[in-house]
Amino acid sequence: QDIRNTVGNIPMEWYQDFPHIGYDLDGKKIYKPIRNKDELDMFLEKMENPDYWRTVQDKMTGADIRLTDEQVDLVHRLQRGQFGDVHFNPYEPAVDFFTHEVMIHPVTNRPADKRSFIPSLIEKEKVSKLVHAIKMGWIKPRKPKDDSPSYYDLWAHEDPNSILGRHKMHVPAPKMKLPGHEESYNPPPEYLLSEEEKLAWEQQEVAERKLNFVPQRFGSLRQVPAYPRFIQERFERCLDLYLCPRQRKMRVNVNPEDLIPKLPKPRDLQPFPTTQALIYRGHSSLVRCLSISPSGQWLVSGSDDGTVRFWEVCTARCMKTLPVGGVVKSIAWNPNPTICLVAVCVEQSVLLVNPCLGDKLLYGATDQLLESYVAPEEERVQPVRWVTATTEEHSKGIRLVIQHSKAVKQVTWHGKGDYLASVVSDNSSMQVLIHQSSKRWSQSPFRRSKGMVQVVLFHPTRPYFFVATQRYVRVYNLLKQELTKKLMTNCKWVSSMAIHPGGDNIICGSYDSKLAWFDLDLSTRPYQLLRHHKRALRSVAFHRRYPLFASGSDDGSVIVCHGMVYNDLLQNPLLVPVKVLKGHVITLDLGVLDVLFHPTQPWVFSSGADGTIRLYT
Repeated sequence: QDIRNTVGNIPMEWYQDFPHIGYDLDGKKIYKPIRNKDELDMFLEKMENPDYWRTVQDKMTGADIRLTDEQVDLVHRLQRGQFGDVHFNPYEPAVDFFTHEVMIHPVTNRPADKRSFIPSLIEKEKVSKLVHAIKMGWIKPRKPKDDSPSYYDLWAHEDPNSILGRHKMHVPAPKMKLPGHEESYNPPPEYLLSEEEKLAWEQQEVAERKLNFVPQRFGSLRQVPAYPRFIQERFERCLDLYLCPRQRKMRVNVNPEDLIPKLPKPRDLQPFPTTQALIYRGHSSLVRCLSISPSGQWLVSGSDDGTVRFWEVCTARCMKTLPVGGVVKSIAWNPNPTICLVAVCVEQSVLLVNPCLGDKLLYGATDQLLESYVAPEEERVQPVRWVTATTEEHSKGIRLVIQHSKAVKQVTWHGKGDYLASVVSDNSSMQVLIHQSSKRWSQSPFRRSKGMVQVVLFHPTRPYFFVATQRYVRVYNLLKQELTKKLMTNCKWVSSMAIHPGGDNIICGSYDSKLAWFDLDLSTRPYQLLRHHKRALRSVAFHRRYPLFASGSDDGSVIVCHGMVYNDLLQNPLLVPVKVLKGHVITLDLGVLDVLFHPTQPWVFSSGADGTIRLYT
């Protein structure tokens, strides 16, 4: 479709501030194509688009046009100074009409014009006008050029009292060395050169000689001849004075070590995990998520093979395998040590599972607590359905199923262990839901969607709720039901988030391989951006007791950092990378998918796309 822009031959800059670029044949506006590419997008396109070099922008329609091979060929020919038409031959044999040989018959035999004999009237008129202008003095004759050189006083306009820049910065010429005994006409005998010394002096390079002359001895002053190198040395001295640039350099004495920030040595920051201790094998596909019991005795993992496995931490023994019939996107063990419950995200539901591991009294009390629920008289409208498990599911350990309308991608518990939040893959205001397990009651806290929610977290001590979208982290006060802070992550796409047990600092991992540390009391922008990983960050975690945080990435490594937060509010947090832990094999371009610290020991667990879980101690 050939859109003709009918504005004609005008500067197209006139349409710069308008959404359209002209009018077509029917008089309708031609709108500009949407261009929202910044410098980075242009650079990426230049690198990735193989046709970028042959794409030009049409000024009339604003569209990008890919030149055909014929058009590119034409441009190349014109650049080389050749003709535009391929078939034109500039070297055709010339037809010589007027030859050097005199012909009998002339080529043209037209009689000469009459005007070639009569004086021209137009020229006569022009000459008379010029004569009239000279008489009136309108046209002046040219003045002869004055070739004599002009001189002027260079310093005529200078203020005599001002200190000129060149006087202020004046560096006096270095003085010449005064002559010593060797330059005397009658030097002491030890200054005279022996024959070997004279030979050595002659063989030396001019620049290497200590003396630029040979000391000589004369009986009296009358016998001293003229110095042969006198004029040469004076000339060299003049050259030195006028050619050698002299400038006063203001030297700042800075010790280069002082410019590097003083970071403590990693061995002073122990303990932190350094070596791989155990590998938990059993999953047949990538292990997406991990969680650990509050006691630190049991580990639970969810995988793409559709199973949830419970492991004993110390022995790497798989205690229990729970098939759930779908990909496990997220898993969270209840942080309350008096309750034995695990929340599992599978497709469109959250399963509350009692693993029945460890203390019999503990998991028995958990079952009694769930069974003591009394349904309210009138049915309440909820965004989800709470379904009690069937007998078959109950035997597996599943106690409750919270059925959502869309796929669930994350679940997290509140620190007290009664409330849990889930994130749904949806773009509406129902993305985040908060559930109360004791009353089997769910609610959607937000009226409006603020973008695709990636991760949510509860504050460990205060009634705050953190919601991370692609670019921002919003902090909501649950009591006042209002937004308290909006943090700019300076990342393109947030992937994970963790909060310091003190509650005043959070870290965010992103898919553009950055880790942002926020000090909530300091600013809404990152206190520090760490770019230690080469590829996308999948997971970040804080340790509950030790000043450690870790990040897992698609480059197959876990980086453990020391992150000390001081009680003194005036002292900034100290962030020092201490260890890179490797071991996971990169599978399907994915490396480490989740990292998790042990609740009491300085150990870190990591789960990878290679189907293994690794413990570093």
